[in-house]
Amino acid sequence: MSERTGAVRSQATDELGAHIAIQGPVVDSPRPALASKPVRAVLTLLAIAAALQVVPGLERWRLFGERPPSEGEGVPPAVPEPVLTEGEARLETETRTRPELAQPEHVVIPSTRRSPLDRGGAKRRLNLDIERPPVSIVDPDDRGLGGFYRALERTVDKDGDGITRIVHFGDSIITSDYVSGTLRRKFQKQFGDSGHGYMLLANAWPAYFHNDVERFASTGWLVSRIVGPLAPDGLYGLGGVSFRAPPGSRARFGTAKKGSYGTRVSRFELVYLEEPGGGKARINIDGKEYSVLDTNAEQKRVATKVIEVPDGAHELEFVTISGYTRAFGVVMERTEPGIVYDAIGVQGARIRFLDKQDDAHWAEQLRWRDPDLLIYQFGANESGDGFAYPMDEYYETMKAVLQQGKRAVPDAGCLVIGAMDRAEKKGTAMRTMPVIPAIVKEQRKAAADTGCAFWNTYEAMGGPGSMAAWVQRGLGQADLTHPTGSGSEVLASWIFSALMQGFTDYRASH
Repeated sequence: MSERTGAVRSQATDELGAHIAIQGPVVDSPRPALASKPVRAVLTLLAIAAALQVVPGLERWRLFGERPPSEGEGVPPAVPEPVLTEGEARLETETRTRPELAQPEHVVIPSTRRSPLDRGGAKRRLNLDIERPPVSIVDPDDRGLGGFYRALERTVDKDGDGITRIVHFGDSIITSDYVSGTLRRKFQKQFGDSGHGYMLLANAWPAYFHNDVERFASTGWLVSRIVGPLAPDGLYGLGGVSFRAPPGSRARFGTAKKGSYGTRVSRFELVYLEEPGGGKARINIDGKEYSVLDTNAEQKRVATKVIEVPDGAHELEFVTISGYTRAFGVVMERTEPGIVYDAIGVQGARIRFLDKQDDAHWAEQLRWRDPDLLIYQFGANESGDGFAYPMDEYYETMKAVLQQGKRAVPDAGCLVIGAMDRAEKKGTAMRTMPVIPAIVKEQRKAAADTGCAFWNTYEAMGGPGSMAAWVQRGLGQADLTHPTGSGSEVLASWIFSALMQGFTDYRASH
């Protein structure tokens, strides 16, 4: 049921500005002064400023009054739906560890404050008891989460390997490891650390980031993505991105050098493609050559390379040495009972874009990871489409994706996290975009009709107008779409608490 259409053009809008220094001689007569070059420059500048105040379309550069909100704090804005074409994009920026993007282990929730974006709006009370979520998970008879709760019981009882795996799909929030990063920490603190999980080989988008891990990748990787440009064969691995590289390209993955999480690993697993004419790559462990990987094969197939290491601090380096080598990602796990949490964020994605994968390939990737819980968190980019994408079609395409996951891993739990509120500016006030309640309604319906649990983010935030209150409180970003780091901490804490309440109830009734 994969859909393929059109052409892609990725665009980014930058803030423009200029610094103007005016110098000139001191004059005694006012009339020569008015005719002087410095004063003419000032008058010209004032004329430009006046034009910016009144000319439509130039609001971003206005010097006075209200300007459109900035794009946010590390999470990219919702983007227009791309027009898709086949091909590759070249990554021009190195992937590096960026500590300034990391979520602190201890997040302070800001006290009530007034946002400059809402000069005339009324303050609203927010329920910010982060240990008690405002809404519960909707899951009649544990249809959606029963399999997940059974896996958690095995982890608690250290039955078998005792590992519970969670795969969390989402858009830009998950791309930056917002919400997912906090959930990973909370689950691992409660049940044990079984490893960081799956990561892309390199930053397929500038905002791609993972907490509690060290990463590096050189420039020059060629990428195809489910949001475009598309791979002709529909093979993207679990993360929705295919990487291809000439000799001399490299990527590194290592345990965190500080902090309470991600400091140990006992197994790396590299996911790559064997194909006719495939290249060779060297695998280094802790700076020493471990093996040479030959990806040349008679037939195209996804393969994995497992590297066992003593449990502790380690680094894997993947270096292409001949030909073109195609790969997808790396998994870091431990042999200890606990939680592995894969954050699969795709910037610009709608949930239906998960269906850009070849169906058999995606099912194979899900079975390979063998998750005990699939989480789907989308809606920001769909809200940017407005009602241009009909709600009945949105429901059908979402249901199709959820059903694919169910067929591939029928014993896994399934949770849909509903869309956040998103505001739009009307004069001095902010109000909920009309499409948001419609999207939430279809998400809840699709979840119910496929046997998935549902958590209503929109209702938990406070319903209509809640994003304005979140921006006031410092929990919502100035783009009126995404949470801040504090806001994502609140959401993750609520989701975790709701899941734990469900687990407690499950154990009591079983």
